[in-house]
Amino acid sequence: MFTIYRSIDNEIISLDKIEKGAWVNIVDPTEEEIVYVSENLKIPIEYLKAALDEEERARIEVDEECTIVLIDIPVASKDAAERGIYYTIPLGIIINNENIVTVSLRENLVIKPFLENTVKYCWTFKKTRFLLQILYRNSIVYLQYLRNIDKTSDVIESRLHRSLKNEELIQLLELEKSLVYFSTSLKSNEIVLEKIQRANLIKMYPDDMELLEDVIIENKQAIEMANIYSNILTGTMDAYASVISNNLNMVLKFLTSVTIIISIPTMVASFFGMNVHVPFENNLHAFVIIFIISTLFSVILAVVMFRKELF
Repeated sequence: MFTIYRSIDNEIISLDKIEKGAWVNIVDPTEEEIVYVSENLKIPIEYLKAALDEEERARIEVDEECTIVLIDIPVASKDAAERGIYYTIPLGIIINNENIVTVSLRENLVIKPFLENTVKYCWTFKKTRFLLQILYRNSIVYLQYLRNIDKTSDVIESRLHRSLKNEELIQLLELEKSLVYFSTSLKSNEIVLEKIQRANLIKMYPDDMELLEDVIIENKQAIEMANIYSNILTGTMDAYASVISNNLNMVLKFLTSVTIIISIPTMVASFFGMNVHVPFENNLHAFVIIFIISTLFSVILAVVMFRKELF
């Protein structure tokens, strides 16, 4: 699916056909749609397909006809069958002489505000500034999702304080996996941003340079937050692994102590159950006496083990 927009009177309006200064937004397109956009905008078809490959790395390429900026953007999982609570997908931003094109596999929070006209001072015909605004919005979404991860981990930890369940531990693992995706993608995006800044691959005005610097700062902040949350989550997982191991050891120690104490009556009863002459064999109260003896030994052993903190 692809849609066409253009800025008119400080508002992004939907169009029926491609015209100069328009923005073409492509989401999970068919082969026919890719070919149509490629032929009408003179964009190499491999540029359009690059953003549809989930394993494509972030990069920037410039040729005589157009420029492609490929970055990783964060998305939230729609269901548990996906790769985690959050993961990243490529977003391709292609600029030619007349238009700007965005390509992605699914709808996302990076592009959504532009479609809803909630981004101020956004003009589709100012392609460089529009590109930088998308990059800036991408960093903001990363920060938003990172804060969500932090809040979610706090909720899960509070549950784990009450009860250690596999469900909560699996959720922590999914959060940790999401942070790995974020950290890797943010570092790749950082390389692209620094290349744009150093190599002057895209024509920029002074205001654009300031916006690019803001984008780089926000991206670095997101990297730092991802690293901090990842370290905290790793430490938390290690701590709960130690708690689980310690709880298991305590349970095994308790069961071993109980087994030893219970073995005393069994041992005493087995002595008196031998097919030979034994004390109290002719005593009418032999059972009671044997029971008292075995219980006394068990109590003494239990007291000794309790004092040695074996319970």
